[in-house]
Amino acid sequence: MSTAARAVPAAIELSGLRKSFKDVVALRGVDLVVEAGSVFALLGDNGAGKTTLIRILATLLAADGGTACVNGYDVATQGAAVRQSINMTGQFTAVDDVLTGRENMVMMARLRHLANPRQMADDLLDRFGLAEAAKRKAGTYSGGMRRRLDIAMSLVGAPQLVFLDEPTTGLDPQGRLEVWNTIRELAGSGTTVFLTTQYLEEAEQLADRIAILHKGSIVVEGTLAELKAMMPPVKKEYVEKQPTLEEVYLAIVKQKEVE
Repeated sequence: MSTAARAVPAAIELSGLRKSFKDVVALRGVDLVVEAGSVFALLGDNGAGKTTLIRILATLLAADGGTACVNGYDVATQGAAVRQSINMTGQFTAVDDVLTGRENMVMMARLRHLANPRQMADDLLDRFGLAEAAKRKAGTYSGGMRRRLDIAMSLVGAPQLVFLDEPTTGLDPQGRLEVWNTIRELAGSGTTVFLTTQYLEEAEQLADRIAILHKGSIVVEGTLAELKAMMPPVKKEYVEKQPTLEEVYLAIVKQKEVE
C-alpha cells in the first residue's frame, strides 16, 4: 500500500536501512512497512540484527545508510518526536522491586512530565488487572504480573508504538498467557506492537504479520497464512497436517544458508 493511500502514516517504514560495526555487517538494506495498529513479529536467530534494528528505530543508534520513519517522523532528523511517540521494554523488566506497583507507575509518569500521574497510574493498573496488587511491592509479584506491570509502564504517556523485545523470556506458561492477553489488549486499543521473540508459537498466536530477519536481511514477510503457503502442499495422513510456523521458519533459514 502506498503512503498516499494510507489514512494514517505507517507505524514503521524502512528503505534500504544499513548498519555495520567495523567489519561486521548487521543490517543489509532492510525494507519494511509496519501498519499502524497492528501486531508485527520479527523473528531471527541471535546475531540476525534484531536488536540493532530496534535500537535504530528507537533513536539509540544511527544507521549507516537508508531511511527509517517511525509514526511519520524521520528517525535521523526528528529523533525527539520519534521518542515522544514510542516506548519499549527489553527482555528484563524495568520494574523497581522496592517500590509498589502504583509507585512504579507514578514514577514513570513523573519522569515523562505528565499531568495527573496518580490518576494515570490507577487507570493503567486497573486496565491490566493489577489494581488489587497496586499497594504491594513489585518484588512480591509473580513473573507474569511483573511483566504486565512493565508493559503498563511502557504505556504511560499513550505512545503510538510499543517495542516488546522478547517479552515472555523466562516466564512459566501461566505468565506467558497473561502477557499474551496483555498484548492482545494493546492491539485492541489501537496501539502498534512491534514484537521480537524466539518463541515461534508466540508469533503464531499474536502477530498480524511476521518477518524473518536472517544475517541482516529480511528474507520473508507476510501473514502467517502466506508464510505457511510457502511450504510444500499439506501431507494427508489420518488428518491433514498443516506446517507450524517453526517448520516454516526452519525451512526458510535452511534454504537461505545454502543459497
